[in-house]
Amino acid sequence: MALSDEPAAGGPEEEAEDETLAFGAALEAFGESAETRALLGRLREVHGGGAEREVALERFRVIMDKYQEQPHLLDPHLEWMMNLLLDIVQDQTSPASLVHLAFKFLYIITKVRGYKTFLRLFPHEVADVEPVLDLVTIQNPKDHEAWETRYMLLLWLSVTCLIPFDFSRLDGNLLTQPGQARMSIMDRILQIAESYLIVSDKARDAAAVLVSRFITRPDVKQSKMAEFLDWSLCNLARSSFQTMQGVITMDGTLQALAQIFKHGKREDCLPYAATVLRCLDGCRLPESNQTLLRKLGVKLVQRLGLTFLKPKVAAWRYQRGCRSLAANLQLLTQGQSEQKPLILTEDDDEDDDVPEGVERVIEQLLVGLKDKDTVVRWSAAKGIGRMAGRLPRALADDVVGSVLDCFSFQETDKAWHGGCLALAELGRRGLLLPSRLVDVVAVILKALTYDEKRGACSVGTNVRDAACYVCWAFARAYEPQELKPFVTAISSALVIAAVFDRDINCRRAASAAFQENVGRQGTFPHGIDILTTADYFAVGNRSNCFLVISVFIAGFPEYTQPMIDHLVTMKISHWDGVIRELAARALHNLAQQAPEFSATQVFPRLLSMTLSPDLHMRHGSILACAEVAYALYKLAAQENRPVTDHLDEQAVQGLKQIHQQLYDRQLYRGLGGQLMRQAVCVLIEKLSLSKMPFRGDTVIDGWQWLINDTLRHLHLISSHSRQQMKDAAVSALAALCSEYYMKEPGEADPAIQEELITQYLAELRNPEEMTRCGFSLALGALPGFLLKGRLQQVLTGLRAVTHTSPEDVSFAESRRDGLKAIARICQTVGVKAGAPDEAVCGENVSQIYCALLGCMDDYTTDSRGDVGTWVRKAAMTSLMDLTLLLARSQPELIEAHTCERIMCCVAQQASEKIDRFRAHAASVFLTLLHFDSPPIPHVPHRGELEKLFPRSDVASVNWSAPSQAFPRITQLLGLPTYRYHVLLGLVVSLGGLTESTGSRPSFSCLWGGSPEPWSVAELWNLKASLHLVTRGPCTLGHDLLYVATL
Repeated sequence: MALSDEPAAGGPEEEAEDETLAFGAALEAFGESAETRALLGRLREVHGGGAEREVALERFRVIMDKYQEQPHLLDPHLEWMMNLLLDIVQDQTSPASLVHLAFKFLYIITKVRGYKTFLRLFPHEVADVEPVLDLVTIQNPKDHEAWETRYMLLLWLSVTCLIPFDFSRLDGNLLTQPGQARMSIMDRILQIAESYLIVSDKARDAAAVLVSRFITRPDVKQSKMAEFLDWSLCNLARSSFQTMQGVITMDGTLQALAQIFKHGKREDCLPYAATVLRCLDGCRLPESNQTLLRKLGVKLVQRLGLTFLKPKVAAWRYQRGCRSLAANLQLLTQGQSEQKPLILTEDDDEDDDVPEGVERVIEQLLVGLKDKDTVVRWSAAKGIGRMAGRLPRALADDVVGSVLDCFSFQETDKAWHGGCLALAELGRRGLLLPSRLVDVVAVILKALTYDEKRGACSVGTNVRDAACYVCWAFARAYEPQELKPFVTAISSALVIAAVFDRDINCRRAASAAFQENVGRQGTFPHGIDILTTADYFAVGNRSNCFLVISVFIAGFPEYTQPMIDHLVTMKISHWDGVIRELAARALHNLAQQAPEFSATQVFPRLLSMTLSPDLHMRHGSILACAEVAYALYKLAAQENRPVTDHLDEQAVQGLKQIHQQLYDRQLYRGLGGQLMRQAVCVLIEKLSLSKMPFRGDTVIDGWQWLINDTLRHLHLISSHSRQQMKDAAVSALAALCSEYYMKEPGEADPAIQEELITQYLAELRNPEEMTRCGFSLALGALPGFLLKGRLQQVLTGLRAVTHTSPEDVSFAESRRDGLKAIARICQTVGVKAGAPDEAVCGENVSQIYCALLGCMDDYTTDSRGDVGTWVRKAAMTSLMDLTLLLARSQPELIEAHTCERIMCCVAQQASEKIDRFRAHAASVFLTLLHFDSPPIPHVPHRGELEKLFPRSDVASVNWSAPSQAFPRITQLLGLPTYRYHVLLGLVVSLGGLTESTGSRPSFSCLWGGSPEPWSVAELWNLKASLHLVTRGPCTLGHDLLYVATL
């Protein structure tokens, strides 16, 4: 079992978004034309079934699917593809299996290109009606293997129905024999359409298209429309959406009705509209849990409403004028001004009576705006826009008012989303008059920050996305002077959404809306400059948005304060902890842009929030206080002034009292205690780095208690946040000691040093593993002046932690952290000759190396897998850091046998099975080999190694991939010094459970890196090394077979 670098108990990593750029389709033409022609030409050979038929079908499907995003590239080739397939269909000698296969290919083309475009190419002469009708008639609706055939035939029949001749002319003599009459073509088509409207496959959709084109024909509507509508309404009345068959029947019937009222003439459909609406009310579709039925119900309702109203363009609508870029440029070149917007305040037909059913239709559409599914809300929004365009101005304004009622905090996020979609539709159609913009912009600004917590997550992403769409639509709909009063608010809101929104979709939507406004309106402050930095792709990375892009935009004064206000108001108390932390760090950056505003306005607000009953607000505000205070300190330090020049006495006292107030309220305990401890540890670190005037104050003792108590009880902290807590406490300790425990420059307070070192060393023997981890890292974080005179004592205690004993054999994490602490202490104290209690020197370096090298053999396993990996990785890193430190300062301290052992142990780890771990070992090995400031002394076979592993391998080779790593690492088998250890690592890999390293095919490639065959003597040497590794008897033949396998 391969483990991650850190234990499961480690702290949570920052949420990573999938920031992979989704490259759009970049095809330029239908490149598989020849292959497709060959495929279609072979259908007669492969139609019989079996693998060849499936391979041909699947290959054609793969070719077509490549063009799903650019289907127009198929247009020049559609005709010949269709002709090849229809030749098969129209050939009387074609067997049924071949015809069905041809229709499967036709369906795939239709799916990609869309039936509306593809159907235009189908033969639709008078002579085609009866043959197609006969083909449909002989189909079996229950044949589940041929549904594509029925689907395509029904669509083809719908095209032939458009012939401009009366169908009665095609009937001829209906009497075949005396007393026997055959059905007319009109009746046959209607019967087929009705039968397929209640089937359960895709043919139902095609039947709805067929009905809409057939029933609305001039010769059919007179005799068949009333009959068909009666049949449809009876079906709806008898069906129930609570049964499967009822859902199928209602789906087909609603599709057919919606298509009829879309394609039919108003005067033909108007007499039946009220009856259909009443029947639809009785179906109670909004109560159905079937999304598609509710969507079709809304679609049909809006088309009934459009039937009630006369088709006209509202004279009162807002018209921006010339919105063509080419026309605008032409006007400018001719020296003419842009066309003025046209607003007619009076409707030509203001006195027209509004039909009775319109109010019911609008009411149902408004209910549809609050539906639980997006597709229903979207259909309702489009219906609202279409209906409002045919209403008198006063009634349309009432509709706008009803839509604005969706933006109440008593409404759900579904209503807010539907309202945004409706406003966008109204705006882009010119139905939102400028007089309404004051109310509309106010609710859109709220929608841009809509985020409601629901349990462990939140809702509102779709609302914010739709609000960006409204802003995009407004940019195209209104003249700049109409939006000028709202430019500041809209631009700031869009910038905030593009930079500070949690979700990538919303950030990109806001960036697109901002870009549209910059291009169409031209009034957004610094629009071009911002767009070049915060474009569609740049806002994809959340951390980059919060910490980098925000700083650039805040450099423009119009946006600085709104951005800071948003962070304090919305993001500091966000439900997502990652957002709270990013917001605090963003405030740190922005405070340097507006120090006065941050110190006088922001800081008091943050301090007042530190005792909020809301846990998230409390946590975020403490982090923000820490970051803002540190930012103000850095500004003051640039001018050699104290931080108190920016923060008044009240603010300093407020910061000092945070810990005691939380302690008095017992907020370090219970459910939110972890967050409070982590936040206050960050506060301690930042205030210490800010050199707050707290030296000798009792608050220092309180801070020290909190750090010690947190490290002592790490085992009580949840595993997912333990690593973050540990890191925060250790960082706080390092900053606290450096600032407040130094008595004189370079000298520690002896009492504090004695108490701290003694207490921490005692905790290293604690029976709790996590406690050992915490205090090991704490010792490693101590500044040099606290280690002065106590170095040997500290190193002895840490070496004991790294030692494996029967009682603590499973404490892999404490050994790992002990190794990290040793390495950090060595970096802190440096190298100095003859001072074993103050620095690394000849007297203690061998003991340090012994502890680090001893941990290279830690192969502890437990239920989590090879936990010894964590120890070996930390040991390798520590060995590298110490060796490089010595090489820079006193390379003579690196003895030959020590360097040899280091290189051999690292080479062994570089030949083992865990990919990520092997890559780390290879990185350490190559770093030690190629270090030249100065070179590491006594590296065995340096010249051969530099030839086997040139510097280019550092960047070019993926050591995580076994196919690249093993052929290179096995070259070390030719070097006697490394042979045993590399073989040892390879044997571990060969015995691994992972398929990539344990299988014979992959392992047989290990020998692929050898430049030339080995001699017999070298094989005998390899045999001897193998014997040492396996520790068992083996024959030469067995060994040679094993070597050949390698």
